Amino acid sequence: MDFNGQTILPAVRNLKDIEEMVESEYTYIVLLNSHIGQLKSLVQLAKSKGKKILLHADLIQGLRNDEYAAQFLCQDIKPAGLISTRKNVVLTAKKHKLISMQRLFLLDSIALESSYKLLETTKPDFIEVLPGVMPHIIKEVYEKTGIPIVAGGLIREKREVEEALQAGATAVTTSRVGLWR
Repeated sequence: MDFNGQTILPAVRNLKDIEEMVESEYTYIVLLNSHIGQLKSLVQLAKSKGKKILLHADLIQGLRNDEYAAQFLCQDIKPAGLISTRKNVVLTAKKHKLISMQRLFLLDSIALESSYKLLETTKPDFIEVLPGVMPHIIKEVYEKTGIPIVAGGLIREKREVEEALQAGATAVTTSRVGLWR
């Protein structure tokens, strides 16, 4: 599974960037730091332009981060997928046949081991590994799980994008506008 060959997933933080991205060549767009009141219109705008929004469920202002919120997002907002650190959000996305992406903060070996246990339960479509500037960890997580990897966090240069992809990442999420172009 991949994003139809798209290796950069622009992670947009503001309205101006969303308006630019819906007119871009990108199909998949990650929406960060959104407000619950804007979600439906933003997702509808993106869909009207043939774009697919991957919604970062943990970063929605005004929405509690629980299973009910995830159900609301799946049933009412209807993005292409949900990204979350939370097990119930990922499982709810899967249940509703949305793209599910389990976000993992791999800070140390304990976090890595507990993440492997979490992944046995959630079995997401994708794993977002943060920070994404650890090619050897990207390779290890993919080899151990067989789940496609998206690298994110602290990716600042084109070289780091290339290293993540060479290590086996399917794509890279980045909010660095310079890397979108």
